[in-house]
Formats: sequence, structure tokens, C-alpha cells
Amino acid sequence: MAQFKDKNILVIGGSRGIGAAIVSRLAQEGGKVAFTYAGSTDAAAALAAKTGAEAVQSDAADRGAVIDVVRSRGALDVLVVNAGALVLGDPLELDADAVDRMIDINVRAPYHAAVEAARQMADGGRIVVIGSVNGDRMPFAGGAAYALTKSALQGMARGLARDLGPRGITVNVVQPGPVDTDMNPADGPMSDFMHGFMAIQRHGKAEEVAGMVAYLAGPEAGFVTGAMHTIDGGFGA
Repeated sequence: MAQFKDKNILVIGGSRGIGAAIVSRLAQEGGKVAFTYAGSTDAAAALAAKTGAEAVQSDAADRGAVIDVVRSRGALDVLVVNAGALVLGDPLELDADAVDRMIDINVRAPYHAAVEAARQMADGGRIVVIGSVNGDRMPFAGGAAYALTKSALQGMARGLARDLGPRGITVNVVQPGPVDTDMNPADGPMSDFMHGFMAIQRHGKAEEVAGMVAYLAGPEAGFVTGAMHTIDGGFGA
């Protein structure tokens, strides 16, 4: 498969988990892929060596760094924003700086990356942001701040889809449920609790999410925009 042959692709937050699966899938299908990472140097180097993608160190919490790395890639065909942070706990006790950093990574980075990409992106480009089913449903205590960030992406995607639609640029959000990653391992202490909400009672695979991203980033999805694409095993059903 080579639907991304010679396409200029940037994945923000691509060294581990869902991001790494996305990098691997888009590179496998012929894309000229670069991805950013913050601290996972060894994982980034291993992924670059395995896929031929270019690893670029950049902190998604730094607005200037996000804008600079997008600008440096020139006219992108595909932008995927996967970088994310998770802060859970009693909102009366959470560290405010940690919450603000999560907002920087989960909301401000996708917005500024998408806007900067649109400045140079050719007509018909693709912007895909990784959100969460928790943007639709937060079934347990302690997730208010995290859910806020993921719900914000929904409004962003709908608005940017309107703004960029005349140029044929699509903007979509992929909303995973529990996915087996370092952040949320399938054998973690919350697994049985989360599976109890689900129709398909298992964690998803990062490769399954990457498959949905590949469709939305590909040529067949030119009429799909401003939409939320949930892949959660029925967690939010």
C-alpha cells in the first residue's frame, strides 16, 4: 500500500504508544514522515531507525516550539496531533500548574499546530487530532480537567473545518477509549473497572487507532470533516 507516497507528513507526539503506531502506519504506506518527541529519546531513535521517519525533539507544551516545528516542515499534506497529557484527581487538590500544562499540550498545541499548518498546506490537506472518548463521557470522578481538554478539541475541529473547508482541508478528531499503552496498560489496575463500561471488554490496540487515522488522512476521506470518530469498544455507548 502506498496511498501516502511522497506525502509530507508530521506527527506531533509520535515516539510511543498510539503516536508510534501512527508513524509506523503512515511510513509503511509511503509517507515522508517526521515526528516530534519530548523526552523519550531512546524510543524516538528506535522508531526512526525502524521506519525511516525523522525524529525531531520538541516540547508540545511550548507554543513557540510547536509553531516552529510545523513551520519548519513546509507545506504539509498531513498533520496528525497526538501529543497528550493526563492529569486525574480531586479538582480541589490538583496542582494548578499541572492542569495548565495539560491544557497547553492537549488544547493549545493542537490549535496552534493546525493553524500554522494551514498557512502553508495545499488544498486538500488533512488535519487529524487525537482526542478521547472522555470528551463525550466522563463516567468516573477525578477527570474533569482532562475531559475539559478533550471536549475543547471537538469545538476546535468543528470551527476549523468551517474555516478551512473552502480549501478542501479536512479537520477531524479521533476519540479512542482505553488503548493498551504505557499511559493506560491493558494489565493496569483500572482495567477491570474500565472494561465494565465496554461492549467489547478489552483494551484497544494502538494499531487499530492508527488504521482509523490512516483512513481520515487518506484520499477516500475527502468528504469527512468537522467530525468526531470514536473508537472505544463501546465505552461510550
